[in-house]
Amino acid sequence: MDLGIKGKTALVTGASSGIGRGIAIALGREGVQVAITARRRDLLQETAKEISNVGGMSPIVIECDLLQEGAVGKIADTALKELKSVAILINNAGGSRSFDLDTTEEQWEEALTLNFTRQRQLARSLLNSMIDAKWGRIINITGKSEPDGINGAFCAKAAMHSWAKGMSREVGKHGITVNCIPPGRINSEQILRNYSPEYREWQSENEIPVGEYGQPEDIANLVCYLVSPLARYITGTVIPVDGGLRRYQF
Repeated sequence: MDLGIKGKTALVTGASSGIGRGIAIALGREGVQVAITARRRDLLQETAKEISNVGGMSPIVIECDLLQEGAVGKIADTALKELKSVAILINNAGGSRSFDLDTTEEQWEEALTLNFTRQRQLARSLLNSMIDAKWGRIINITGKSEPDGINGAFCAKAAMHSWAKGMSREVGKHGITVNCIPPGRINSEQILRNYSPEYREWQSENEIPVGEYGQPEDIANLVCYLVSPLARYITGTVIPVDGGLRRYQF
């Protein structure tokens, strides 16, 4: 199927590994000119090489830590300079922050900045480019709505869902859609670090209806569709990709 996105431009954050890397490679394979950003240049270079290996255009590599002051300006300015415009934004950077009742304000601020504030700021920095083109796609890789305890990232991702819904109502008239994808158990560096092989096997057999952990490509496939013209009427949504793990209905 021709998704109609060949020649579009995209910025993918958190693209050095896992889900972000999978999305960047999939977009590159579809002919999208991609700018990729993350903290680790060596891994970004590996992502760039893989994009070229699948026939994609050589990507723009932007090494940057989103927590740093000025990070949003550096990323947005570089992407706009090198790509001329950014039609697609994939907000993927973030990380789990398990907290307790004594967690400091500084830790809360860090979690909210990394998992919500920077994504919001980056979208706003690129929005005029999309409005001028009368076309744009913003996809936010978020998180589950059933926290097991206090987790700064989950709180931030809930804010992302609310912000994205509100944003979708403001920018739809400009041909821009905004959607969120909460992943389930997707094999990645973080998953392999946090969960033992024994637990992953038990959860696959007992809690995930399809019987296995997902792959970054499972997220990337949906992203490629949502950023295409075929998905022009899908906006303001939260679409889980989790193999049926979560029990909520939306």
